[in-house]
Amino acid sequence: MIDHRRLGRELDLFDSDPLIGAGLPFWLPAGAAARREVENYLHDLERRHGYQHVYSPVLGKRQMFELSGHLANFAGDMFPPMPVGADELMLRPSMCPHHALIFRARQRSYRDLPVRIAELGQMFRQERSGVLGGLSRVRSIALNDSHVFCAPEQAADEVAGVLRLMREAHAALGLRPASFQLSLRGPGKKYGGREETWAAGEALLRGALSAERIGYEVKAGEAAFYGPKIDVQVVDAAGREWTIATVQIDFHQPERFDLSYIDASGAKARPVMVHRSLAGSMERLFGQLIEEHGGAFPVWYAPIQLAVMPLGVDSSFARDAVAAGLRVSEHHDGSLGARIRAASKVPYVAVIGAREAAEGLVSLRLRDGRQLDPMPGAEAIALISAVAAARLPDQLLLKP
Repeated sequence: MIDHRRLGRELDLFDSDPLIGAGLPFWLPAGAAARREVENYLHDLERRHGYQHVYSPVLGKRQMFELSGHLANFAGDMFPPMPVGADELMLRPSMCPHHALIFRARQRSYRDLPVRIAELGQMFRQERSGVLGGLSRVRSIALNDSHVFCAPEQAADEVAGVLRLMREAHAALGLRPASFQLSLRGPGKKYGGREETWAAGEALLRGALSAERIGYEVKAGEAAFYGPKIDVQVVDAAGREWTIATVQIDFHQPERFDLSYIDASGAKARPVMVHRSLAGSMERLFGQLIEEHGGAFPVWYAPIQLAVMPLGVDSSFARDAVAAGLRVSEHHDGSLGARIRAASKVPYVAVIGAREAAEGLVSLRLRDGRQLDPMPGAEAIALISAVAAARLPDQLLLKP
């Protein structure tokens, strides 16, 4: 593995500037293109599995974070309040309070449950300068987040469903988790909620891991302040371990926000809140993906999917590929060998010489060294589009 901080800058995926500040990287066009494809994929995957997407503000009143328990348990990681008139507004360190209030904004019936609210939103952590690094730990975080509000008897199935959804997303991304971690309470930390709800949450998570036949290790002291969780771990180029995905059980915040639904008997009942992120923050996710793939991303989210190299001819192939929805670059300068080397991370290279141009053909070279027989330009575009649409982790569709 090559450190993503070096490779990401070499490939023009992201950068930073002292005038913006530490822990606040910006995404360059190539990185933004890859990120947009991943975001679209996650949005579509969630939609197909019953999630409803929302937008919520990055700010909230101090009182909201007092009610949620974040100020009592997480204040050291939050940016200070900003006086605005008679109020104090704070940048959110997580989205769960906003989503709890979205659930509370409408009366809910047991027939509505589970309510799966999802958002790819921004949140902020006041990380110390000494722990900031590249994309792995930042201060402005774009999180693939979701909160499921369900009846207690539905919670086990919801957690198991999240674990299956994680597996699907990670396979498509070409992401290889190193381990699963059951994060529980430990000494020396404050936790909200009651003993019986913590015990119920822990038993529920153990049951889901067992049902999905997932091996795990127990980590005391790594639970969230509101409940136990399952963390999916990855290891970076330096051997450091990071959490890339999570599913958490929370009986605490539904009580704090007085969340309820009407059960089958017509009485008020308290939902369980399942926190979940399939792929974590876009920053940490791409830090890991850059290292795992060495910058040679799968076709579907490669920043450039096709590099076109005309050999002294005029061809409409690049324009046709762009019109078909592919991300394309054209390379005119330098020897063919130099141009091919410069495009070594691009999945497909199209070489168009005089013979190909005259016959309307294209010779495709694949990133893994294979070379395909010349084919009509429309066929080449359709082939690349099919591989991208299938969201395979590599070019398997083209194996002979």
